[in-house]
Amino acid sequence: MDASDAVQLADQITRALNTPFVLEGREIFITTSIGIAVSTSAHERPTDLLRNADVAMYRAKAQGRATYEVFDVAMNTLALERLDLEANLRRAVERGEFKVYYQPQMELSTGRLAGWEALVRWSHPEQGLLPPSAFLSIVEETGLITQIGNLVLEEACRQAKEWQERHPTASTSLKMSVNISARQFQRPHQLVREVVRVLEETELAPGCLVLEITESMIMGDAEYNAEILGRLIDLGVAIAIDDFGTGYSNLAYLKRFPVDILKVDKAFVDGLGVNEDTAIVEAMISIANALNLGTVAEGIETTEQLDRLEVLGCDLGQGYYFSGPLSAHEASLLLTASASRRSKTGADM
Repeated sequence: MDASDAVQLADQITRALNTPFVLEGREIFITTSIGIAVSTSAHERPTDLLRNADVAMYRAKAQGRATYEVFDVAMNTLALERLDLEANLRRAVERGEFKVYYQPQMELSTGRLAGWEALVRWSHPEQGLLPPSAFLSIVEETGLITQIGNLVLEEACRQAKEWQERHPTASTSLKMSVNISARQFQRPHQLVREVVRVLEETELAPGCLVLEITESMIMGDAEYNAEILGRLIDLGVAIAIDDFGTGYSNLAYLKRFPVDILKVDKAFVDGLGVNEDTAIVEAMISIANALNLGTVAEGIETTEQLDRLEVLGCDLGQGYYFSGPLSAHEASLLLTASASRRSKTGADM
């Protein structure tokens, strides 16, 4: 078999596995990433071929999964870099190098601070502060995402409670939004236990916590996922659907899910007033209103975007127009300023 034969077979396998199948009464969707390595020397050992195929498979995953890659020599360098990065990430968890930053969410109709989204950053000892795009795919593949996700959840809730105690008049109604990874959501018993533990230990009221779950995470087995969301809702927390409109956007499914908030993805906000994205955003907000859901627009960067979203009736917004992600100290200063403005407004009344 040569490379072209292997590619043809990989293509057939990929297409066959793209078809959903039923397992114990549930419809299951899976994808596959395939690595291909072809022997070029009679002296090449089987273990070398397996290693090369494994390297190609990880390359396929990095390309977005549900595909295949054929090994080439250049991949060796990438594989070594990946191993170094994985080792550094494990040490980073142990050393506490992952930090939580907070991006404010603003009430569009009043300009008031309404909440925060907790975002993880890697404080690399040599490269400085790194965004999730620099490490997220690796921590997801290695399973470190669960440990990091739990760290962010606990720190965000602890910080929210601390702000409430420091600024009771300004922060008791503020929501703290925390992203839940696909791997966390796939282990619902552990996820529910972790949320309960964190809320009990930090003494944060469940109503102050919003768990953000991407649209693609819940569109597989609707009945089962609705049950998971229901268990989280029963704890008293709110559920937001992140990146709405970028995935399956099955409205029949959405109607069945016990969710509270739809987040409009930055990709659609970028197109406001430029292309058909204005109509799409308007439709999203109308859907949310019809289902009695709140709306949050991500990635607001201009006055024009803000004005259009306000006219369309979007509830909240976040983005660099207001502020980028802030350290806990910087966020505390913003909260103090917000509390001062509210106090003056109340005095004027």
